[in-house]
Amino acid sequence: MAEIIPQRELRNNNAAIVDRVARGQTFVVTRHGTPVAELRPVGRGRGRLVRREDLAAIAARAGHVDATAFRADLDGLLDPGIDR
Repeated sequence: MAEIIPQRELRNNNAAIVDRVARGQTFVVTRHGTPVAELRPVGRGRGRLVRREDLAAIAARAGHVDATAFRADLDGLLDPGIDR
């Protein structure tokens, strides 16, 4: 779980906070109470890339999508009052 800190704390305690990040801690930095940045160790991203072989295997098992029918389904969900 990320620790939430104000921008002022990051400014005043930069070295100590970066040391904690290097040890694995994650921080969410706020400005006027609004989250504006996330500090986390490098390599600990939210997602991972999928290997090409795995993606090809998943795609091979997927069904065919008719583009015209898909577009019609999407159009049916849109508010008719919105300009497209």
